[in-house]
Amino acid sequence: MAAPKKPAAKATATKAPAARKAPAAKTTAAKPAAARKAPAAKAAAVKTPASKTTAIATKYSKTQMVAEIAEVTGLTRKDVNAVMDELSSIIERHIKKRGVGEFTLPGLLKIKTVKKPAQKARKGVPNPFRPGETMDVAAKPASTKVKVLPLKKLKDMAM
Repeated sequence: MAAPKKPAAKATATKAPAARKAPAAKTTAAKPAAARKAPAAKAAAVKTPASKTTAIATKYSKTQMVAEIAEVTGLTRKDVNAVMDELSSIIERHIKKRGVGEFTLPGLLKIKTVKKPAQKARKGVPNPFRPGETMDVAAKPASTKVKVLPLKKLKDMAM
């Protein structure tokens, strides 16, 4: 009985290291990628508070914004442009004619559409600029207005 136990133990021992080596190789391949990303995340974490505390004296153009975001996050400018384009596409799909009519950028702002009904023409309305005179007000067609509302984080940033 002792003889069958030894070959079984050898078979398991041979299978177990082979099985262990394959995942170990995969994890080591994943670790350098994570190690590469970690310094970029640490650098972004270090740079982000500094950029929050310093005020920017002049208005940024889109190119300057993209360059700043790319530098802080460690992404390429092409990636940042792709994100900005996709964000505008998502906003458009939310507020277009048969869309939801509301889009929220969490913590920063809410964009919503308000449908204004048509107004009939009115005659004999008092003129607010010349008391005692009346005026005619033309009809207005129905329209959709876009409202942008600041949320708490954006309000706090301004203070």
